[in-house]
Amino acid sequence: MTREAASLVMVALALIALALMAWGWRRRTRRDAGVRVPFGELSGEILASFSGLLVATTRHDAPLDRVAARPLAFRSRADITVTSAGLGLAMPGESPIFIPAARLLGAGRATWTIDRVVERDGLVLVAWSDGSQTFDTYLRLPDDDPALLESAIDDISAAGTPTGATS
Repeated sequence: MTREAASLVMVALALIALALMAWGWRRRTRRDAGVRVPFGELSGEILASFSGLLVATTRHDAPLDRVAARPLAFRSRADITVTSAGLGLAMPGESPIFIPAARLLGAGRATWTIDRVVERDGLVLVAWSDGSQTFDTYLRLPDDDPALLESAIDDISAAGTPTGATS
């Protein structure tokens, strides 16, 4: 095989791989079109504030099944606020998210999800419901103590117990 033919084969394989990835993401986006992302402004008394990262949101107890509902589909910097009424997530360029305390099922710790592995218990797993489905949102606090966020969420959550934590 000539060098040019080998190059053409490699380019064709790369284009096929990109097309399949785009097709898969579009299917996942259509599948998750019914996810009710809890958009809203903060309410209630502020109990704790953190600056961190939204790492991923997955289906509950399925840390490899990313939810493709915007803005939860992508890793992002996030201002994380726990109020007496719920959990707020503000990401640059996106509408703010506010998960009411009644929809919070608890918080736990995790070491990995989707494409991210960190030190042991380096992620805070927040279990919540949109009313019909349950999700796990993974947050990372590089400059703050994750135990403080976990405790603040458990204090206001409906169940008050962690669920689905992965080690």
